Amino acid sequence: MPLPTAYITHASCAKHEMGPYHPECPDRLAAINDRLIAAGLDVYLRHYDAPEATREQLLRVHSAVYLAEIEHASPREGLHYLDPDTALNPFSLDAARHAAGAVVLATDLVMRGECRSAFCAVRPPGHHAERRRAMGFCLYNNVAVGAMHALDHHKLDRVAVIDFDVHHGNGTEDVFAGDERVLMVSTFQHPLYPYSGTHDPAPNMVNVPLPEGTGSQEFRDAVREHWLPALLAFRPQLLLVSAGFDAHREDPLAGLSLGDADYAWVTRELCYVANKHAHGRIVSTLEGGYALSALGRAAAEHVKELIAG
Repeated sequence: MPLPTAYITHASCAKHEMGPYHPECPDRLAAINDRLIAAGLDVYLRHYDAPEATREQLLRVHSAVYLAEIEHASPREGLHYLDPDTALNPFSLDAARHAAGAVVLATDLVMRGECRSAFCAVRPPGHHAERRRAMGFCLYNNVAVGAMHALDHHKLDRVAVIDFDVHHGNGTEDVFAGDERVLMVSTFQHPLYPYSGTHDPAPNMVNVPLPEGTGSQEFRDAVREHWLPALLAFRPQLLLVSAGFDAHREDPLAGLSLGDADYAWVTRELCYVANKHAHGRIVSTLEGGYALSALGRAAAEHVKELIAG
């Protein structure tokens, strides 16, 4: 019998809010959960509550000064803005600790052989959070915390981070540029926030900027020509995915033109790499995606392929 796919979330993730009409809202998780149920996928998932990431786990990625600053900024009531797009409410840090902890748990589950793959339905997202700075809706870099846990706790030699969010994962790049244990491959719209990623700052970074209007064929060509050769040559022992669904043609915050089927296709390609080199081990965590219907459909296609393996 094949190993299950874990679905990891936490109730605190719905309590983090950054004001009315903010696109990074609690309804995002409800949209994914509802679609998984409607598509009949929920019954194939093994559900887990995310633990809090420990201070030790966060310190592998973020500086002690940054952790102290963001804790000091946490408000007792109302909102405290870290930048024009990123705010804390009284529940935000609790949600962020569980979001990072979800990726740690997911890594443990696949490394122990209890699950083959995992999807972390958590927020706030993480891939813009740098070692010393919150930005772009992100507080802690969830995928980086999971990757460092795999390297330091599970003693892996090679971990791949794959980022198909429409925005460049500048925070993950900030953490791992030059770390030969990690290969990061990404596609993203450029020019677009955070206006980075147009060159590879280190040999372990494979950035593929895509112009506005890029559709399915160009995206798939980028994956085939740039990602897959690098991933297969690297032979990762674990794949971690920053799964942003905001490159969807319906998303209001960007201008790429991917469809639901593209998320299924890219997940199948990543599962091929995971099966070839990583015993099928693949951990995915939610990043962007702000058109609720499209987010639910695309995430369900992604999860369906994780289940299929």
